[in-house]
Amino acid sequence: MTAFHDLHRSGLLILPNAWDGGSAALMRAKGAKAIATTSAGVAWALGWPDGDALPVERVVQVTRDVVRAAQGLPVSIDFEGGYADDPAEVAAQAANLVEAGAAGINIEDGGGAPEVLAAKIAAIRAAVGPELFINARCDVWLRGVGEPGTRVAEAARRAAIYATAGADGLFTPGLTDVGDIAAMVAATPLPLNLLAFPGLPDARTLEGLGVRRLSAGSGIVGATWGRAAALTEGFLADGRSEPLGDGALGWAEVNALMPAAG
Repeated sequence: MTAFHDLHRSGLLILPNAWDGGSAALMRAKGAKAIATTSAGVAWALGWPDGDALPVERVVQVTRDVVRAAQGLPVSIDFEGGYADDPAEVAAQAANLVEAGAAGINIEDGGGAPEVLAAKIAAIRAAVGPELFINARCDVWLRGVGEPGTRVAEAARRAAIYATAGADGLFTPGLTDVGDIAAMVAATPLPLNLLAFPGLPDARTLEGLGVRRLSAGSGIVGATWGRAAALTEGFLADGRSEPLGDGALGWAEVNALMPAAG
C-alpha cells in the first residue's frame, strides 16, 4: 500500500481541499499532509458548474497541476461520479488520473443505486491495481435518503458493497450527529471520512470517535469566492485601493509559494 493509505491508519487526516495548482501550493506550504481537490472548486475556477459537467480532460490537467504544486505530497482527486456511466470508461479515465500522479480518488453514488458505484469501483480496481486509494462517497445524508433513524444502517449496507468492490475508504458528507458517527465507525471496516459541515464536532472529538479523515470540501473555496465577490463589489462601487490590501498576501509572498519551472 501507499503513503496515502498509511495516513488513514492512525489519527485524523485533515484535508483542506484545493481547486488548482496555486491553492495546492498554498496548502502544502501551510502544512497539509496531503492534498485533495474539490470538484466544485475545480469546476468554478475553470468557469463550469459543479455536478459532472466539467470535461474530464480538464480534470486530468488539473491533476497534473496539483501534483506538480504538491511537490511530492499525496494527491487525491474528486472524481465526482466518474464522468461516465460505463464502468470501463470510468476505469479508463481513472487510469489517466493515476498516470497524471493521483494517489487517490473520491467517487460518489449520488442518486444512483449502490450497485452502480460498486461496478465502477470494481472496474477501476481491476484497471489500476491496489495502490490507488478509492474513497467511496455515500450520499445517504447529503441527499436525505430515508428516515434519519435508518441512515446508518443504509450507509453501512452500502459500505459493505463498496468494500467488496475494492473501496479503501467511506465518505459520508452530511453526517454530523455524534451518536451516528460512532455507530458508523463501528459499522464499517473502511476508514470513515467526514465533510466539514455545520454542527460537526471538532477535530479532536472526531479523532476520538475513530474518524480517520476530515475534508473541507468546497468550504475554503466558497469562502474565497465570497471574499472576492465583496472586494469586487466594493472596487466597482468606489475604486478604492485600501480594502484590496486588507488581509491580503503580498505579491512576493504568493509568488514564493509556487514551484519553480521545470
